[in-house]
Amino acid sequence: MDLDVKQLALAIRTIAEEKNLPEDVVKSIVEQALIAAYKRDFGDREQEIRANINLNTGDVDIYATKSVVDKVEHSTFEISLKDASVMKKDVKIGDEIEVHEKVETFGRVAAQTAKQVMVQKLRETERDIILEEFEDKIGTIINANVARVENNLVRVDLGRIQGIMPKAEQIPNEHYYPGQRLKVYLKDVEKGFRGPQLLLSRGCAEFVELLFRNEVPEMESGAVKIEAIAREAGVRTKLAVSSAIKGVDPVGTFVGGHGTRVNAVMSEIGDQEKVDIIIFDEDPKKFITNALSPTRVNDVIFEGEPARAIVLVDEDQQSIAIGKSGQNVRLASKLTGFEIDIKASVSQPEKVAEVEINQPVEATNMKVETVKSGKLKKKTDLENELLEAIEEHGE
Repeated sequence: MDLDVKQLALAIRTIAEEKNLPEDVVKSIVEQALIAAYKRDFGDREQEIRANINLNTGDVDIYATKSVVDKVEHSTFEISLKDASVMKKDVKIGDEIEVHEKVETFGRVAAQTAKQVMVQKLRETERDIILEEFEDKIGTIINANVARVENNLVRVDLGRIQGIMPKAEQIPNEHYYPGQRLKVYLKDVEKGFRGPQLLLSRGCAEFVELLFRNEVPEMESGAVKIEAIAREAGVRTKLAVSSAIKGVDPVGTFVGGHGTRVNAVMSEIGDQEKVDIIIFDEDPKKFITNALSPTRVNDVIFEGEPARAIVLVDEDQQSIAIGKSGQNVRLASKLTGFEIDIKASVSQPEKVAEVEINQPVEATNMKVETVKSGKLKKKTDLENELLEAIEEHGE
């Protein structure tokens, strides 16, 4: 099937409307396709060619750049000085000149080449324009459908384009299947060697933060705020929240009446993921204590750089503070920004120090010492007191 250039102006308008692309963009793509077709039928792929389509008349003009020479050896790339002078009076040997070629039609092979170029360029352009639109949506939650599930990758349909959700951005043990409707967080528009693509996530901390933002209208007014968030997707999330209004309970605000707000978030991320909501405090000691909830903390000692905190707890609280596989202390460290070490502090029972009776004589005059249990007396002193008492009784 030949390519009738007279139909191109109408085709450009139709394609622009169907693809929702600007006419001048589609026109440029079609002109690139015509250049490829011209090189296939009449020229050489190394030629420098320019094409122009008149959208009003439908005329197609092709311009081939040629070098002006005295004697033509390669007509595809060269033009004689005599012929060039007809087009441009002051032209001289060594100049380059555009030679106009009027084209009415292309053969079947050239038409097929033009079609392939056009389809590829239109697809790339449409994709780029859509991606530019999504760049404004980075950092937001989007409703989507699962298109295809591959080994460690989920392809998600966002309407006019697909995004990808790698294994690292998924919620562990969450099952995905084609046609599944879900919410995804648009993390980034990545510029890869295969072109730009949308990077989606359900496993990042920002996803949970935005889910709460949708459920807690007080965040929009600034009455309450998420100060910090730490997450291990599918397992546990810790939120540190604060209130800007005296008397407003930030934890209760995020939990909601009968737990409606936190339950709405958990229904999206999965009930297997626990959510701890704690009160933020400017005092690092109190903040760390809150972050390790429900652990009973005895003391917090700070030392060294980077910021390191040694948390002292009773021995029976140590496993609670650390959590399963170190999860609780690990999330508390992320939340507070401190490297946290959990250590058991054993409260020492009162002890009485004893001194043997047959100690050296010089030790009998030792002063009474004060220890945790109180004042202690040496046995030799006690013996002296008893002897004095007997002597007094005898008198």
